[in-house]
Amino acid sequence: MSDPFETDRSAEEAPDRPPPAALAVLGPGAVGGLLAALLARRGDSVVCLAGERSAAQLAAHGLSIRSATLGDFSTPIRAATELGSDADACLVTVKATQLLPALDRVGADALGGALLVPFLNGIEHVAVLRERYPDAEVVPATIRVEALRAGPGEIEHASPFAVVELAASRDNRERVASLASRLADAGLDVSVRDDETAMLWDKLSFLTPLALVTTHARAPAGVARTERRDDALGVIHEVAAVARAAGAAVHEAAVLELLDGVPEQMESSMQRDAAAGRPLELEAIGGAVLRAAEAAGVAAPVTARLVGDLRDREDSTG
Repeated sequence: MSDPFETDRSAEEAPDRPPPAALAVLGPGAVGGLLAALLARRGDSVVCLAGERSAAQLAAHGLSIRSATLGDFSTPIRAATELGSDADACLVTVKATQLLPALDRVGADALGGALLVPFLNGIEHVAVLRERYPDAEVVPATIRVEALRAGPGEIEHASPFAVVELAASRDNRERVASLASRLADAGLDVSVRDDETAMLWDKLSFLTPLALVTTHARAPAGVARTERRDDALGVIHEVAAVARAAGAAVHEAAVLELLDGVPEQMESSMQRDAAAGRPLELEAIGGAVLRAAEAAGVAAPVTARLVGDLRDREDSTG
């Protein structure tokens, strides 16, 4: 019987496809599980890094994906509690609230020269990672996708899009381009950018109004952009101003177009976390905007009101 975890050599032999790589995914939840499964399906050697219970579940049962655009499939997956072998890249897909304890699973020595690619919400985590790992190894990244963890190892890709951006530097451009090729070959919409500040604020300028207004309203995107449109417009305007102060040109009309274009029933991950009583990424998203606003001397009263209310809610339920 063949080894179910053996790399698919047919992917290596296909002349138009990037050769298989050794990849790790730290935090195989909804987003991480989706990425791990797609990369494993295309033939890469993927190991998911998680706690003992989750790692055992994944090793025994693999990952199952349901997606109208990427297909329904199941794939075996390797799993471990720590990164213990050479990897070409480690994708960090934990929630911002879980980042620091999760990094204990990826020691700087174990990472070696691999790329560390954080798909986290916000902007402040990049500096945290660069305190622990060499600058050239940390590759800021964003992903726009709605993915839900339906059960252990079961992921539902709920959005009609799955868009990834990676920020390359002069020191890692070739390796980032190689990773981008693999992600694109796995089925994702991928681009490589030169300006990490602009890339991160582009994501945050869309995510902040979506997350704050849907969570505050306890309602999906359709409500956020209609019944709570004044709040959504206010947050978009304020985040764009803060982004410009940080050196990123965010266009408010483009952000509003994105918000108006998402499915009516789309829920933000923060909204789902609030409904489930889980810790919120409030500080990584709204809090980060307010701290940047204060540093730049930019007023953000609408964002401050929503963040303040949500902080009070979380404190009252915590």
